[in-house]
Amino acid sequence: MIQTKTIYTVHSPGTIVYGRDSFEEVGVYAKKLGTKALIISDPIMDRLGFVNQCSTFLRDNGLETLSYLGVTTEPVDTYVAEGLHILQSEGCDLIISVGGGSCIDTGKAIAVVATNGGYIGDYMKMEKIAEQAPIPHIAIPTTAGTGSEATDATVITNTKNEVKMMIKQPAFMPNIAIVDPILTVTSPPSITAATGIDALSHAIESYLSRLAHPYSNALALSAMELIVNNILKVYEQGNDIDAREAMSLGSMQAGLSFSNASVALVHGMSRPIGALFHVPHGISNAMLLPAVLEFSKDACVDRLADLGKFFNKDNELLSQEELADLAIVSIKEMCKKMDIGNLKQWGIDEQAFYDAIPKMAADAIASGSPGNNPKVPTQEELMELYKIAFHYEF
Repeated sequence: MIQTKTIYTVHSPGTIVYGRDSFEEVGVYAKKLGTKALIISDPIMDRLGFVNQCSTFLRDNGLETLSYLGVTTEPVDTYVAEGLHILQSEGCDLIISVGGGSCIDTGKAIAVVATNGGYIGDYMKMEKIAEQAPIPHIAIPTTAGTGSEATDATVITNTKNEVKMMIKQPAFMPNIAIVDPILTVTSPPSITAATGIDALSHAIESYLSRLAHPYSNALALSAMELIVNNILKVYEQGNDIDAREAMSLGSMQAGLSFSNASVALVHGMSRPIGALFHVPHGISNAMLLPAVLEFSKDACVDRLADLGKFFNKDNELLSQEELADLAIVSIKEMCKKMDIGNLKQWGIDEQAFYDAIPKMAADAIASGSPGNNPKVPTQEELMELYKIAFHYEF
């Protein structure tokens, strides 16, 4: 007799601080963890004044600060090496990451490698286990999207073989997450759309995942409802702070959910596109999401129906099948309203893309994420899905 698993392990940051103006508390929490902080950020955050604000909050609480602002693209292994050199040469004992998922993922990687050694890629697929406690890390997101502040995963591109390395171990979880929706108000519509669809993808995939469980399901459902009801509001009116707050909460909940239940086929397919064609992660997720849901639908009608209910509150007369279809159609309409195009419209050369499909399919499968999908594709099905996505009409 096959027994259903009923025992689960949940990972989350030791402390989560969220709400308007919570950024101002960073110094209060940082002084409990260290005395000299390395701020991991990027030039845009610096121009917006967030890096200087963070330094001020830290200094007001007695900490020394340095900054590494080299994260100018999605995270790569060279950023990890550069940030690590500064951390070690300057004797920093605390990392504060301020920015989107790229800054936070870079901070996570530096924190672990600093105390456990080696190359960040060594930790992929648990080949090297981080046995030593990482450098303490406070993650402060400035977008409502990746949820990286609440996950024990980091995605770093290997610049030699152009593979996005999905690395997941408990040691990569930040000690503290500070989620202040005020910091997301500066995000332009294009970034708001990309990160918002990324968060929705996290919530949907964790809910559909074969590894989903009651804790992750509760977070995923809450995240989906918050994001569905607010993503177009923040896209169309970026100063709507109530909607921004809802999106920040939904993004964090989605991060907590997928960190404990895993993502699936969308993310598995998305990472190779980002590594080879430099499409931002959230955008490539959006380009893939409807096509992957159509492929997966027969294996998860009931779960997709739950998503469909958030798009139509008067759903008592709709069947499970109709609600599942509604979910997919509504996501397509949402993407269209936010100007999400297909891969061809993004400007990718068609022949180059088709030539890369065998590598992308192999890399996607190797990441492990497609195996969590409710309908697990063969390599041939995966290759066909890439072709569908290239010309997909929203």
